[in-house]
Amino acid sequence: MASSRTVVVRVPATSANLGPGFDSLGLALGLYDEVEAEIFDDVPGSAHARLVKVHVEGEGAGELDTGEAHLIIRAIRAACDRAGVSQPRGIRLRCHNRIPHARGLGSSSAAICAGILAARALAAPDMTDEEVFTLATEMEGHPDNVAPCLSGGLTIAWTHLSGSPRMLKLSPHGGVRPVVYVPRTRLSTEVARGLLPKDVPHADAAANAGRAALLIAALTQRPESGLLLAATEDRLHQIYRAPAMPATADLIKRLRMAGVPAVVSGAGPTVLAFGTADTHDLIASEVGSDWHIQPLDVDRSGASVQFPETR
Repeated sequence: MASSRTVVVRVPATSANLGPGFDSLGLALGLYDEVEAEIFDDVPGSAHARLVKVHVEGEGAGELDTGEAHLIIRAIRAACDRAGVSQPRGIRLRCHNRIPHARGLGSSSAAICAGILAARALAAPDMTDEEVFTLATEMEGHPDNVAPCLSGGLTIAWTHLSGSPRMLKLSPHGGVRPVVYVPRTRLSTEVARGLLPKDVPHADAAANAGRAALLIAALTQRPESGLLLAATEDRLHQIYRAPAMPATADLIKRLRMAGVPAVVSGAGPTVLAFGTADTHDLIASEVGSDWHIQPLDVDRSGASVQFPETR
C-alpha cells in the first residue's frame, strides 16, 4: 500500500432529553471513544479493489462488524459522497471504545461523528461544520446526541423551517456533576421510540415546556438539587417507555423520592443523575449489583481531531 494518511478522532458520550428536553437537549460527558483512522490511495488487486480492516477494543469487541457495514466506515463513505470526493481505496480503523452500546449514552452518534470528522480530516477538508452536523443528523435520525458530541457542553438542537438542523451550545455551571448508572441490559432506540404515543395531552406538553426552560436555567446558573429535581420532571416520554425498562423506572423513582434529580439517559436504559457532594453517598447506596455507577465530568470541548505527529 502507498500514500497512506492517518488521523485520531476522540468523541464523547452524550446524554439526550435530560428529562423534559425530549429530542432537543443534550449534554456531553467525559467518557470517550478514540478512533485511529488510516486511508490508502492504493491497495493490492484490481483497479477497483477496496480493502477495509476494522479492529475494535473495549465495548463492542467481537460483536461489531469489521467490514463495510461498520458504522464508522459507513460514515466515512457518506462524508466522501457528500463532499463529492473520491472514495478511499483502503481504510483501516483501530477503535478504542469506552461508551457502552445500546444504553442511551450516544454510542451510535459518537461513531457517526468520528467517521465524518475522520473523512473531513483525511479526504474532504472543505466540509464545513454545518455540513458535518447536517450529515451526522441525517445518519443518526435526530440532532440531540450529535450536537453535544460535536460541540461539547450543553446543547439545544432543533430543526429549522428549511428542514436543516440547528444547534446552540451553552456552558453548564461548574457545579453540575453528572453520574450515570449503566445496567447490564440493553435497549435499542428503535424499540424505545416505538413505545411513544402519537399524541400527548396539551397539559403534559405545556408542563414539559416549562420544565425544559427551568432546566436550562438550573444547569447553567443554579444547579442546586432542589431546583434540578423540579426541572427534570417529564411527562412526554419516560412514562411511556417504562414498560421496556422497569428496573430503570424503579431506580429513577427511588432516587427522585430521595431528592436526587434523575432521568432516563437518552432512550435508556441508563439512568442519569445530577449529584453533588452531599448526595453522592445517597446515590451510591441506591445502586445494586446490576448497575455500574460512574461519576463523570461534563465534556466542554466536544469531538477532537489530531494527526499522530501532533499528539
